[in-house]
Amino acid sequence: MTDWSAVIDATWPAAERREVGSWVIRTGKGGGNRASAATATGPVTAADVTQGAQAMQDLGQEVVFMCRDGEDALDLLLADAGYIIRDATLIRACPVADLTRDPVPPVTAFTVWPPLAAQRDIWAKGQIGPERLAVMDRAGGPKTTIFGRIDDRPAGTLFVAVHGETAMLHALEVVPEHRRKGLAQHLTRAAARWAQRQGATRFSLLVTATNAGANALYAGLGLSQVGSYHYRVLPKEQP
Repeated sequence: MTDWSAVIDATWPAAERREVGSWVIRTGKGGGNRASAATATGPVTAADVTQGAQAMQDLGQEVVFMCRDGEDALDLLLADAGYIIRDATLIRACPVADLTRDPVPPVTAFTVWPPLAAQRDIWAKGQIGPERLAVMDRAGGPKTTIFGRIDDRPAGTLFVAVHGETAMLHALEVVPEHRRKGLAQHLTRAAARWAQRQGATRFSLLVTATNAGANALYAGLGLSQVGSYHYRVLPKEQP
């Protein structure tokens, strides 16, 4: 069985991670929830929640806990403490070979590392800034970006990395005026072809449950739901 937490940690790593009591505490440095959320190492109590929250506050970070499949007791404990759900997320996966059967159109997707300025511009327009690009730099295993072109113009980009035999796609972004032209599908297939060359046998990605368009795309490509998680955070104070 795939350890999805390990895959996420390896392919979208925190700047630092350490154990504090019953938690793994991550230093995210602006890398988003995936790189900064605390995860439990076992059963936790209300006192443990307080300790974990304090550890994140000491880092100057928002207090964010991740609740994974099977952590119903933790989820209930956090709910009782006033933490609300943020970003229910699905883990989708399929055999790499399922994505490599169909060809990618010529001059559509290019394997590039490090990313080009044009890719950085595309990510910036999608609110993926230097802090998240730094996460990509930190990933230690095989990794690359896929740069996409449509109508002879820079149009999309993504990041993909491999942990063990599992590849995980992150930060797929397509320029708004070039969406609905099939580029996201082509980039995903190109990423799978690269992953296959690295020896990966499984291809995966993370998508929020509310993103109907992306979920339809990935389901159509054969990526089925294999897990899920969500975050819990304190409500923001109203002005």
